[in-house]
Amino acid sequence: MYILRPDIAEEEVNKHIEKYNKLLEDMGGKILDSQMRGKRRLAYTIAKNREGIYVQLSHQGDGQHIEKIEKAMRLSEDVIRYMTIKQEGPLPTPKPKIKPSETPNNQENEKNETDTTPTNASKENNSENSEIDKSNE
Repeated sequence: MYILRPDIAEEEVNKHIEKYNKLLEDMGGKILDSQMRGKRRLAYTIAKNREGIYVQLSHQGDGQHIEKIEKAMRLSEDVIRYMTIKQEGPLPTPKPKIKPSETPNNQENEKNETDTTPTNASKENNSENSEIDKSNE
Protein backbone atom coordinates (compact mmCIF):
# COMPACT_ATOMS: atom_id res chain seq x y z
CA MET A 1 0.00 0.00 0.00
CA TYR A 2 1.26 3.47 -0.78
CA ILE A 3 -0.19 6.95 -0.45
CA LEU A 4 0.32 9.66 -3.07
CA ARG A 5 0.00 13.42 -2.59
CA PRO A 6 -3.62 14.56 -3.00
CA ASP A 7 -2.83 17.47 -5.33
CA ILE A 8 -1.46 15.44 -8.26
CA ALA A 9 -3.59 14.91 -11.38
CA GLU A 10 -5.29 11.60 -12.16
CA GLU A 11 -2.97 11.13 -15.15
CA GLU A 12 0.02 11.37 -12.82
CA VAL A 13 -1.57 8.87 -10.44
CA ASN A 14 -1.97 6.41 -13.32
CA LYS A 15 1.66 7.01 -14.35
CA HIS A 16 2.82 6.19 -10.80
CA ILE A 17 0.71 3.02 -10.73
CA GLU A 18 2.13 1.92 -14.10
CA LYS A 19 5.66 2.86 -13.02
CA TYR A 20 5.62 0.72 -9.86
CA ASN A 21 3.83 -2.15 -11.60
CA LYS A 22 6.44 -2.17 -14.38
CA LEU A 23 9.31 -1.87 -11.88
CA LEU A 24 7.95 -4.85 -9.98
CA GLU A 25 7.51 -6.97 -13.10
CA ASP A 26 11.00 -6.07 -14.35
CA MET A 27 12.46 -7.44 -11.10
CA GLY A 28 10.65 -10.76 -11.50
CA GLY A 29 7.60 -10.10 -9.34
CA LYS A 30 4.09 -11.09 -10.34
CA ILE A 31 1.31 -8.52 -9.89
CA LEU A 32 -1.83 -10.08 -8.45
CA ASP A 33 -3.90 -6.91 -8.13
CA SER A 34 -3.40 -3.16 -8.37
CA GLN A 35 -6.18 -0.86 -7.21
CA MET A 36 -6.49 2.86 -6.75
CA ARG A 37 -8.53 3.20 -3.55
CA GLY A 38 -9.14 6.91 -4.08
CA LYS A 39 -8.59 10.07 -2.08
CA ARG A 40 -9.14 9.69 1.66
CA ARG A 41 -8.59 11.76 4.75
CA LEU A 42 -5.44 10.82 6.66
CA ALA A 43 -5.55 9.99 10.37
CA TYR A 44 -2.83 12.59 10.93
CA THR A 45 -1.01 15.20 8.86
CA ILE A 46 1.83 13.85 6.71
CA ALA A 47 4.14 16.43 5.09
CA LYS A 48 1.43 19.11 5.51
CA ASN A 49 -1.14 16.91 3.73
CA ARG A 50 -4.46 16.08 5.38
CA GLU A 51 -5.59 13.81 2.53
CA GLY A 52 -3.90 11.26 0.32
CA ILE A 53 -4.56 9.04 -2.68
CA TYR A 54 -4.37 5.41 -1.58
CA VAL A 55 -3.09 2.70 -3.93
CA GLN A 56 -3.05 -0.99 -3.06
CA LEU A 57 -0.59 -3.22 -4.90
CA SER A 58 -0.77 -6.97 -4.27
CA HIS A 59 2.15 -8.88 -5.71
CA GLN A 60 4.02 -12.14 -5.41
CA GLY A 61 7.74 -12.69 -5.59
CA ASP A 62 10.84 -13.90 -3.81
CA GLY A 63 11.16 -10.77 -1.65
CA GLN A 64 14.40 -9.53 -3.22
CA HIS A 65 12.54 -6.78 -5.10
CA ILE A 66 10.97 -5.19 -1.98
CA GLU A 67 14.04 -3.11 -1.12
CA LYS A 68 14.28 -1.71 -4.66
CA ILE A 69 10.61 -0.78 -5.00
CA GLU A 70 10.60 0.81 -1.53
CA LYS A 71 13.71 2.82 -2.44
CA ALA A 72 11.96 4.08 -5.59
CA MET A 73 8.96 5.13 -3.47
CA ARG A 74 11.18 6.76 -0.85
CA LEU A 75 12.93 8.86 -3.52
CA SER A 76 9.65 9.96 -5.14
CA GLU A 77 8.31 13.30 -3.97
CA ASP A 78 4.75 12.23 -4.81
CA VAL A 79 4.70 9.22 -2.44
CA ILE A 80 4.09 10.49 1.08
CA ARG A 81 3.86 7.09 2.80
CA TYR A 82 4.26 3.41 1.90
CA MET A 83 4.01 0.13 3.74
CA THR A 84 4.82 -3.42 2.65
CA ILE A 85 3.16 -6.31 4.44
CA LYS A 86 3.75 -10.02 3.92
CA GLN A 87 0.41 -11.74 3.64
CA GLU A 88 0.03 -15.09 5.36
CA GLY A 89 -2.55 -17.54 4.13
CA PRO A 90 -4.36 -17.50 0.79
CA LEU A 91 -3.21 -14.88 -1.71
CA PRO A 92 -5.68 -12.83 -3.73
CA THR A 93 -6.41 -14.31 -7.13
CA PRO A 94 -5.24 -12.27 -10.11
CA LYS A 95 -8.07 -10.23 -11.60
CA PRO A 96 -8.72 -10.78 -15.32
CA LYS A 97 -8.25 -7.85 -17.65
CA ILE A 98 -11.62 -6.36 -18.66
CA LYS A 99 -12.21 -6.20 -22.39
CA PRO A 100 -13.59 -2.92 -23.77
CA SER A 101 -16.71 -4.79 -24.95
CA GLU A 102 -17.47 -5.85 -21.38
CA THR A 103 -19.14 -3.01 -19.53
CA PRO A 104 -20.18 -3.07 -15.88
CA ASN A 105 -23.84 -3.36 -16.98
CA ASN A 106 -23.06 -6.55 -18.93
CA GLN A 107 -21.25 -8.01 -15.93
CA GLU A 108 -24.23 -7.26 -13.63
CA ASN A 109 -26.59 -8.97 -16.07
CA GLU A 110 -24.36 -12.06 -16.07
CA LYS A 111 -24.42 -12.15 -12.26
CA ASN A 112 -28.22 -11.89 -12.20
CA GLU A 113 -28.55 -14.78 -14.65
CA THR A 114 -26.63 -17.24 -12.46
CA ASP A 115 -28.66 -19.96 -10.77
CA THR A 116 -28.96 -19.46 -7.02
CA THR A 117 -30.63 -22.78 -6.19
CA PRO A 118 -28.78 -24.95 -3.68
CA THR A 119 -26.58 -27.71 -5.06
CA ASN A 120 -27.25 -31.39 -4.53
CA ALA A 121 -24.48 -31.51 -1.93
CA SER A 122 -26.16 -28.85 0.21
CA LYS A 123 -29.53 -30.61 -0.17
CA GLU A 124 -27.92 -33.86 1.01
CA ASN A 125 -26.35 -32.06 3.99
CA ASN A 126 -29.74 -30.60 4.93
CA SER A 127 -31.40 -34.04 4.76
CA GLU A 128 -28.56 -35.56 6.81
CA ASN A 129 -28.93 -32.84 9.44
CA SER A 130 -32.67 -33.44 9.68
CA GLU A 131 -32.08 -37.19 10.08
CA ILE A 132 -29.58 -36.50 12.88
CA ASP A 133 -32.08 -34.22 14.58
CA LYS A 134 -34.75 -36.94 14.39
CA SER A 135 -32.40 -39.52 15.91
CA ASN A 136 -31.59 -37.18 18.82
CA GLU A 137 -35.29 -36.87 19.69
